[in-house]
Amino acid sequence: MRSWLPQGGVGAKNPPRMKRLLHAVWLVALSTATTLAAAGRPSQFSNRPDSWFTSEEARRVAANILSFQSELGGWPKNTDTTSAPFAGDRRALKPTFDNGATTDELRFLARLFKVTRNDRYRTAFERGHDYILQAQYPNGGWPQSHPSGPQYHRHITFNDHAMIRLMEFLRESYSSEDCAFLDPARKQAARAAFDRGVQCILKCQIKIHGQPTAWCAQHDEKDFSPRPARTYELASLSGAESAGIVRLLMSLERPSPEVVRAVEAAIAWFESAKLTGIRVDLVPDDKAPKGKNKVVVNDPSAPPLWARFYEIGSNRPLFVDRDGVPKYRLAEIGYERRNGYAWHGDWPRTVLEKEYPAWQKKWASQPAPR
Repeated sequence: MRSWLPQGGVGAKNPPRMKRLLHAVWLVALSTATTLAAAGRPSQFSNRPDSWFTSEEARRVAANILSFQSELGGWPKNTDTTSAPFAGDRRALKPTFDNGATTDELRFLARLFKVTRNDRYRTAFERGHDYILQAQYPNGGWPQSHPSGPQYHRHITFNDHAMIRLMEFLRESYSSEDCAFLDPARKQAARAAFDRGVQCILKCQIKIHGQPTAWCAQHDEKDFSPRPARTYELASLSGAESAGIVRLLMSLERPSPEVVRAVEAAIAWFESAKLTGIRVDLVPDDKAPKGKNKVVVNDPSAPPLWARFYEIGSNRPLFVDRDGVPKYRLAEIGYERRNGYAWHGDWPRTVLEKEYPAWQKKWASQPAPR
């Protein structure tokens, strides 16, 4: 465990009331961003009752979603695929698995077909399902998009939970009641793809001095080594993506000894990478371009945080501008990246405090995996 000193203009001497106010401002900003991100995505309809999926509104949303399905079978990212039909050249649509694209649309279509039995939705679902299967590398990994091209998108992509989201979707496709309509051959292919994905995850786990630790946000598609993505996303250990990977490994019905070892090693790494005694605030700043600034302040009572990225070898948190030069304090990078990226979070907290203890108790009482 480590405690890191403040990295901005606000210290721990703020009155408790002011601390709570600043923290509330930060939470409101996060909530607003989450709401805006969800708008226009098919996932906003996931809690609707079956009766809604027979409505005129559902048919209109479905028509809009189908209009955005690319000729390859997937959907574009950062796009409202629900509110209005696509009006451009469909050949220009670039499908991807990033930011929830493709899997969100497919879950909507599966639910829609389950309720309506309209074969148009089933056909579109099967095209998208096939697209995911075709995109998987023989070694079990998935790129960020398919076809991926020569840039970093070709790497095995855990970033923003892209590969984990695909694996969760494929598992649903062969086990969920919503996908009971899927033919046996596709279900069998999805199960095999999921199993290959697990083996790929195990091969990607980064070892330091022979000891398994965590994962990078992306790994080489040939030799599994950690790889950079955008200029400010260096090859590193990820406090965010690794939490999602561990959660998936712990969800396996009968974890192998290799999976158990991978989970135990990652849990140990989360503990070693924990940042205590600090919190991150979004504070008013008259000199800042947008009138506010993200700062790290001392707070002995704050719950633990983790950095998004850690330097491989030293385990020091990394903060990087668009110039690609690593820094070790949030305040050392420029305003734009400092405030425009999630450098800290509590991603592994629930894993450590609740999910892992329950998983450990369950498997400690079971016969050793074979």
